[in-house]
Amino acid sequence: MTKTRKPLQKYRRVVIKIGSALLVDRKSGLKKAWLDAMCADIAALKAKGVEVLVVSSGAIALGRTVLDLPAGALKLEESQAAAAVGQIALARAWSESLSTDQIIAGQVLLTLGDTEERRRYLNARATINQLLKLGAVPIINENDTVATTEIRYGDNDRLAARVATMVGADLLVLLSDIDGLYTAPPHLDPDARFLDTIAEITPEIEAMAGGAASELSRGGMRTKIDAGKIATTAGCAMIIASGKPDHPLNAIECGARSSWFAPAGSPVTARKTWIAGQLLPAGTLIIDAGAETALRSGKSLLPAGVRQVTGSFSRGDTIAILGAAGREIARGLAGYDADEARQIAGKKSAEIAEILGYAGRAAMVHRDDLVMTGPAGARVDDGRDERKGEVHA
Repeated sequence: MTKTRKPLQKYRRVVIKIGSALLVDRKSGLKKAWLDAMCADIAALKAKGVEVLVVSSGAIALGRTVLDLPAGALKLEESQAAAAVGQIALARAWSESLSTDQIIAGQVLLTLGDTEERRRYLNARATINQLLKLGAVPIINENDTVATTEIRYGDNDRLAARVATMVGADLLVLLSDIDGLYTAPPHLDPDARFLDTIAEITPEIEAMAGGAASELSRGGMRTKIDAGKIATTAGCAMIIASGKPDHPLNAIECGARSSWFAPAGSPVTARKTWIAGQLLPAGTLIIDAGAETALRSGKSLLPAGVRQVTGSFSRGDTIAILGAAGREIARGLAGYDADEARQIAGKKSAEIAEILGYAGRAAMVHRDDLVMTGPAGARVDDGRDERKGEVHA
């Protein structure tokens, strides 16, 4: 993973977070011209082969305008009502603007539990990945109609960072009403110095964070730094840039001021390091020689190659994979609960629906969730060909 900035079109998968104040005017509502320009930028990136996801704020801000709610803080039930109204309008606006370039939008509403509870995390990730595979642009927001103070992100900066790590993005772009990180809030300190590149988020960098800038924003620089810690630790670079001009992504490409945060490693390597480091696998899969060869060439583990299933595990748990000689060769995240895994072990993927009564995933352990751990000669996939699709082991 490069430690230097590169053009947006050189990234593989980009998550773009858009703040409420960019999308919604407190008096007039949706800023349609800005949204159309933003969607044109997204279309330009997609034309270069970049996969794009959007984390879009604005549902509550748009809903409170439609409902003519007063300025200032809203009660929880007022926020949820505003979100219910605003989310419909927001999704329609994104769909219409993207359709100008024949791009399909897919709405994904998440709560804190969807990114923190492993099973729901895997379900959300599978849905988002399928949308990307089909060429759609996922439009993601927190599900503010049901989230409460105790079980919410409360800002889309951190949500965007978790989404970026969930899908293995290599760049997160936070667009807001400020053009980057300063040594102090620039509206309060005329001597504040702009920081172009942040190699590492240190305690000194964290101390520079300020608060929210407007009533439409929940987050401020504090949440952006928090997002940066989440993203960069997982190997995802991050950019903080102003979204005020039309075509904000093109502005970044043309050299507009923005702050770039260097990633700690590659997204795939970071996730697979976490998988390999699990101390106590919840169960084991013993596979045949053919499946072992397939895994070593970077393919997924399909049920046909599994000879035995041991342990009691749930989908998403870390499990050990043993070769025909009984030695551990890999670890991965289970695609099925243990009982289901036992039922389909040794069977062809086409038989899964008949055996389980529903059309499950083809892989017992998907290659994106698998890391080779031994013996000598094993390799850790760097993920460079992740988008080639499912390969049958």
